[in-house]
Amino acid sequence: MSRYRRYDGGDPLAPPIDLAEALDAIGEDVMAGYSPERAMQEFLRRGGQDQTGLDDLARRVAERRRELLQQHHLDGTLDEVRELLEQAVLEERKQLARDAMMDDGDRAFREMRMENLPASPAAAVTELADYDWQSREAREAYEQIKDLLGRELLDQRFAGMKEALENATDADRQAIDEMLGDLNDLLEKHARGEDTPEDFSDFMAKHGQHFPENPQDIDELLDALAQRSAAAQRMLNSMTAEQRAELMQLSAQAFGSPALMQQLDRLDQNLMSLRPGEDWGGSEQFGGGEGLGLGDGTGVLQDLADLDALADQLAQSYGGARLDDVDLDKLARQLGNEAAVDARKLQELEQALRRSGAMERGYDGELRLTPKAMRQLGKALLRDVAQRMSGRQGQRDLRQAGAAGDLSGATRSWEFGDTEPWDLPRTMLNGVLRRAGDPGGRLLAIDDVEVAETEARTQAAVALCVDTSFSMAMDGRWVPMKQTALALHTLIGTRFRGDDLELIGFGRHAQTMRIEELTALDARWAKGTNLHHALLLANRHFRKHPNAQPVLLIVTDGEPTSHLESSGDVFFSYPPHPTTIALAVRELDNARRLGAQTTFFRLGEDPGLARFIESMARRVDGAVIAPEADDLGAAVVGSYLGSRRGGRGRSGGPDGPGTYGDWFGSRGFWVG
Repeated sequence: MSRYRRYDGGDPLAPPIDLAEALDAIGEDVMAGYSPERAMQEFLRRGGQDQTGLDDLARRVAERRRELLQQHHLDGTLDEVRELLEQAVLEERKQLARDAMMDDGDRAFREMRMENLPASPAAAVTELADYDWQSREAREAYEQIKDLLGRELLDQRFAGMKEALENATDADRQAIDEMLGDLNDLLEKHARGEDTPEDFSDFMAKHGQHFPENPQDIDELLDALAQRSAAAQRMLNSMTAEQRAELMQLSAQAFGSPALMQQLDRLDQNLMSLRPGEDWGGSEQFGGGEGLGLGDGTGVLQDLADLDALADQLAQSYGGARLDDVDLDKLARQLGNEAAVDARKLQELEQALRRSGAMERGYDGELRLTPKAMRQLGKALLRDVAQRMSGRQGQRDLRQAGAAGDLSGATRSWEFGDTEPWDLPRTMLNGVLRRAGDPGGRLLAIDDVEVAETEARTQAAVALCVDTSFSMAMDGRWVPMKQTALALHTLIGTRFRGDDLELIGFGRHAQTMRIEELTALDARWAKGTNLHHALLLANRHFRKHPNAQPVLLIVTDGEPTSHLESSGDVFFSYPPHPTTIALAVRELDNARRLGAQTTFFRLGEDPGLARFIESMARRVDGAVIAPEADDLGAAVVGSYLGSRRGGRGRSGGPDGPGTYGDWFGSRGFWVG
């Protein structure tokens, strides 16, 4: 059975949500020191390549708010009253000039009243309350003033009343007065806790036509009324003292009786006591040229309140904020359906990220990237490394790295740059199957070719020692360092599972770290570059794997300035103390005796560091690579792959020859 629902907007042919793009961006921010929760929120704020972000929606909300304030002013009702008053006075003067039968004294008195009316429209309307109009047109214009005031005051509290009560009869006004009385009685009964659902039902059955919101219970009724009434109060607060005084004086003339204003005052008091959380005290600064009546002005103030609420929801700056909090109906009313569709996509993206298994909460309650997310991020970084190493975007994959090794038993489709042997049975079978559907085709096509995957013959014990001193973060090398570690970790975990990788971070002291710990590591201000401690941990790793080829990779931007003493305490000295250097050299010698192939990755242009690294590399017949930060991952992965092929060498680079590998001139680093 088919099920249908109303189409809710958006492009039905739009591409699905791109979690890969989101996870890449989130992972990069996490490696820069953000928590996964904050990294996710930052991505939602920025948006993606084809996805509007929260910041853009918030900007449009702010622009809409500014537009409303710059478009309107609050004299609309006073302007209408002024025009009707001028019309009444003009018609009355015409009638007095035409009326020859009138007593001259009476006419002079009436003309004097017309001439000496107060400048204030409110005062003039009040003074003419007992005037006996001679002109029918003048009387009708004056009555329109009282009718207008009554409709505007009602429209402030009940949207649409101004139009609904146009040309209203006395019976209509009486019905409104009865509705207000019943409403106030119901609210006061509710405040005392004495009302029942039947009381609400009876009220709606009698007066429901005045409530287009169609509230389902008294709380919904209260919410709708209180929001409108609070907006009316904010509009009054936004007026100048003179404007407020004029309106207060005019209000007594609404429908020709102060009874309406008394009922509305009673209603406002009931709503304020039942919904004190509404904004009853705010105000706005209007500065436009389009006048607003009381009802329309209240509507604009409600729009401004909606925009303020949307701004808070889009800011997501409060505790426990979720994109589900964004009111899509309000957003559609204020910015259009397209904005609501964009926000709904962000909501779906947030939900998909939380459901995708990319993030989880640890025992400490903190959100963190899962191993699944780390693998996906590592694969993306590895693809980038492959592109940098090849110099030809996408033309060479790192899967060819084990070409000289043993067959693994698995096959895969041939790709440009592959050097693995063809798997002839699989290749011929693919050709036969293809020709069964295309008898006239060629015997073999390039798409039929499959190659045999290989594995390296020797196992390696790899120690990647990365400098985690504060200078790495200060000089913009923190994220590239983490990306490098993750790319190498992914390569070994997916293509060289027989190798054993140890990640070692060294700052004031050194420590072995899981990849999740390293990628989440935040920069800390602690003096010291403890290469001695890092080498101790690396040699311990090599001794645990006596049958594996040791590979030592050291990434640093500074000379050793601290070492581990026999007591376990850390000794620090800058400039480097001779003992610190001696202990680091001793452990490097131990690594060489264990057979380690050593490569130093020197970051920065410090001449002292360059001399020190060069001398250390020569001592152990190692290599020195001086990559730019962005090329660090390609340099480290390339060096590791060179060691897997049995490469050995001395230091080298763009300034001189070396035997460690190939110089990729387009990338500016020496790769083993």
